[in-house]
Amino acid sequence: MAKVPAAYQATQGSVLDVDRDFYSRLTDPAARTRIEQLTVPIRDGRAWRVPAGHVLRLSTLEGPQVGDFNLWHLHNPRERFWASRTRQLQRAHVSTFDRLWSTLPYLRPMATLIDDTLADYGVDHEGGRVHDLLGTRCDPYVNRLLTGEDFDHHCHSNLVRAVAPFGLTEFDVHDVLNIFQCTGLNDDDQYFMKACPAQEGDYLELFAEIDLLCALSCCPGGDLSVDLWGPNARDPLATCHPIGVEVFALDDALLQGWRPPEIAPYQGGHGMRGPAIDWTVEKARRFGS
Repeated sequence: MAKVPAAYQATQGSVLDVDRDFYSRLTDPAARTRIEQLTVPIRDGRAWRVPAGHVLRLSTLEGPQVGDFNLWHLHNPRERFWASRTRQLQRAHVSTFDRLWSTLPYLRPMATLIDDTLADYGVDHEGGRVHDLLGTRCDPYVNRLLTGEDFDHHCHSNLVRAVAPFGLTEFDVHDVLNIFQCTGLNDDDQYFMKACPAQEGDYLELFAEIDLLCALSCCPGGDLSVDLWGPNARDPLATCHPIGVEVFALDDALLQGWRPPEIAPYQGGHGMRGPAIDWTVEKARRFGS
C-alpha cells in the first residue's frame, strides 16, 4: 500500500523546518548546569517554571510511570499547549525534533523535544507507540460516570492542585501530552493503552522556546499494566512510581543566534473589519463643512 503523505509538511525555512544540528548540540551534558530539581510524587502533581533557552528533563526515577503534561506561557496563560494542532503539525506520538505548539491566536512552538531514550521504541506488534497525543488526562468526571465513585487524584485533579499556587484554576488545565504512555488505535478505531515500556532512568528532554509554566501529574494508573475500568479493574497502586524533574541552563555559546519564536503573524482580522473611512470626507457629508 502506498504511503499517504502528511497533510502538513515543512517548507525550507518555515518554523516546521527544524534545525536538527542546533538541537542536537543542546544535549551535551558538559555544556549545561542544573538549576532546579524536584520530584512529582505518585498520584500527585507539581508545577514549576522553565525559562526560555533552558532544558527540561522528565525521567522515570524508580520504574515505569506515565505522566500527564501541561504547559503555558509563563506571562500569559491564555497561550497554552494545543495538543490537537501539535498532533496535526507533528504526529500523534511525539519524539526527538518534534515541537509542542501553542493555541490560537499565538500558534508558535512552545518547546522542542531534543532527546528521548524511548525514541527507538517505534511501533510494537499491536500498533502501540509512546508519548501519546491521541488521548487526554483521566478525570474524576468520567470516573464517576463509569464507576459511580468519586476519586480526587486523577490527572485532571492533580493538575488543578498543582497550578493553584500559580493563580490558575481548573479552567486552565487542558489536553495533555501523555509522557511515557504507550497507546494506539485498535481495528475498531478505538483508543487503547498498554503497559508503559519505560524503565528506571528513561527520560524525555525538551528545550523551552519561550518562558514556560509546566505542570505534570503522576498518573494514578501507574504504568497502566493494570486495567482501570471494566471487569478486570483493580487498584494499580503497586505499579505507581515518581517522576523526576530537572531544569538545566545552557552555556551561552550554544544559544548563539537563537531567539524565542514570534507569535503567528496573521493580521487579517477574520474578515470582520469594515472598510476604512476618510473622516474628513465623512464629516463634510454630515455637517456641510
